[in-house]
Amino acid sequence: MDLGIKGNVALVTASSGGLGRASAESLALEGVDLVLNGRNKDRLDKTVSEIRKITGVKVVGVPGDIRDPETLNKMVDTAINDFGKLNHVVTCAGGPPSKSFLDTTDDEWYTAFDMLVMSVVRLARISSEHLKKSGGNIVCITSISVKEAIENLVLSNSVRMSVIGLVKTLSRELGPEIRVNAVLPGAHETSRIQNLIQDAIDGGRVENYQEGLAGWSKDVPLNRIGDPRELGDVVAFICSKRASYLNGISIPIDGGSSRSNL
Repeated sequence: MDLGIKGNVALVTASSGGLGRASAESLALEGVDLVLNGRNKDRLDKTVSEIRKITGVKVVGVPGDIRDPETLNKMVDTAINDFGKLNHVVTCAGGPPSKSFLDTTDDEWYTAFDMLVMSVVRLARISSEHLKKSGGNIVCITSISVKEAIENLVLSNSVRMSVIGLVKTLSRELGPEIRVNAVLPGAHETSRIQNLIQDAIDGGRVENYQEGLAGWSKDVPLNRIGDPRELGDVVAFICSKRASYLNGISIPIDGGSSRSNL
């Protein structure tokens, strides 16, 4: 299916790896030029080079922390200065630390809010003028934790809910020119999951990688966790005109593992 977005320009935060990179790759394979971001410049440069080589699209990297407004401003400025337009904004952020409520400090709460929520607030604000001109959209990658609380993830369970409220609000305030939606990933085989499985192997809790992977998959009706590109392809579809009547929605991408009815 031709998504009809070839020649568009997308900005993707936290995209040097994981679900952000997967989303960038899916967009690039549809012919979308990219502005990517990551805190580690070497890792970001490698991602930029690899996606450019695989897909042939134009890719620019902007290193920096998305908690810093200057990083976000530079990403938007780069899109406009290098490509002359901005069609899609995809927000992604690393997960906050795994902790229980009583073990979580005030500083950790504020850091999580700044990273997960204020980065989206600021980026939506500074990109909205350009997205209105292009009839573009915003896609926020959050977590299935906004549907079902996950044990020992109090920050993700709590703070990410603010992004969903923001998505719904922006979908009404910025429409009809800009569509705003969210995707809610469950477990996907990113480097984070791979590292957790390796930790389990090193700690003697599982014997090998396949056993560790099976543990993550046991509660998924499809009997496996997701490939990051499966989420990326959904993000690319939401960005396209094929999804032009999707607005203000949050789509779980979890292989059916969530037991929530809504």
